[in-house]
Amino acid sequence: MTILIHAGTLLAKPGEEPKPKQTIRIADGRIARIESGFAAAAAGETLIDLSDQFVLPGLIDCHVHLTGEFGPHHKMDIVEEGPEAIALHAARHARVTLEAGFTTVRDLGEIGGAGNTIFALKHAIAKGFLPGPRIFAAGSIISPTGGHGITCGYRDDINLLLDASGRADGAEGCRKAVRRQVSRGADFIKFVATGGVLTDTATGTGQQFFDDEYEAIVATAHMLGRKTTAHAHGADGMKAALKAGVDGIEHGTFMDDEVMETMLARGVFYVPTALAGTTVAEYARTQDFMPPAIRQKALEVGPHIVDTLRKSHAAGIRIAFGTDTAVSPHGQNAREFSLMVQAGMTPMQAIAAATLTAAEHIGQAALLGTIEPGKAADVIAVASSPLDDVTALLDVAFVMRDGKVFKASQAPAQS
Repeated sequence: MTILIHAGTLLAKPGEEPKPKQTIRIADGRIARIESGFAAAAAGETLIDLSDQFVLPGLIDCHVHLTGEFGPHHKMDIVEEGPEAIALHAARHARVTLEAGFTTVRDLGEIGGAGNTIFALKHAIAKGFLPGPRIFAAGSIISPTGGHGITCGYRDDINLLLDASGRADGAEGCRKAVRRQVSRGADFIKFVATGGVLTDTATGTGQQFFDDEYEAIVATAHMLGRKTTAHAHGADGMKAALKAGVDGIEHGTFMDDEVMETMLARGVFYVPTALAGTTVAEYARTQDFMPPAIRQKALEVGPHIVDTLRKSHAAGIRIAFGTDTAVSPHGQNAREFSLMVQAGMTPMQAIAAATLTAAEHIGQAALLGTIEPGKAADVIAVASSPLDDVTALLDVAFVMRDGKVFKASQAPAQS
């Protein structure tokens, strides 16, 4: 089936000037060509009229967790709901994420007790059984015993019951944990370079693996053809991860000049997740459900991420869009754009981070990130130009992924 989209304004390649009155021709789920003006649909072709809309590529969030959502009931939900319930919630999270304009996500860690949910969801969406974004999944986070990403805060037998397959101690244990994720179907390997905010232990936000463990994780992942990314707040853990050859840094809260210089020299990507930092700080100030250890870390870490984003952008580090959604509610991913602009990025730079740069970061630049011939027909539309006001991306009116419409204000017309 051939589909024509009449785009009132088309931002085909973020970073370049948008063009008025363009026709996108789509065949078999791929972009066939782009034509100036509004081409007429021939017999048997479907026309989608977005002539009063601003059209751009589907957005990419490089850091989500579809199998959970943080909040007042999060801790009890983990023990009261089994993998089947988690899977149903994850399917809803996937749908609202897609409807928010995010046609691709990288899931960077399943919650304890989720079982094989994220891989089952990924395959169900790919087969067309469920609506959702294209998923690239890391499986379980590689973390040491007692480290961030490991279930804790319950009595110990419950902690062990919910233990995920990413727990690793010693270099050999780290190699095994990485191999285990690859055997489960992991597209990426994520490990904790430092402590984290939402783990209920007063272990700080500094380095949590020894140097030989970092080296074992990265070397094993690379040997098996997988890129790595590191959850990292403290500069010490970032330096150790970078020394080991990590490909990306998530959060990066307390990165210093040495970290930035290393990232620049090696071309390491940075995924700031400013929305997560803002959300946990807000919860810590206004809500009372956080345990003391989490509240303290939220107040220490949260307010710093926007400042770090500002410094890293000014330094020229490659920034890929990511939100750590699950910390914030699913479907609100586009709130990150305003924080990026607050940190000194232009709306165009922020959009490029969620399209071109994000696609490059996840190794999908040949398929995603722009509206160009040969690429996946991932297309979204909003009522007004996000280049004038980036908050326009909070209200996406049209969503297409792989040439299939998942959200539209009116039905396509067929000739």
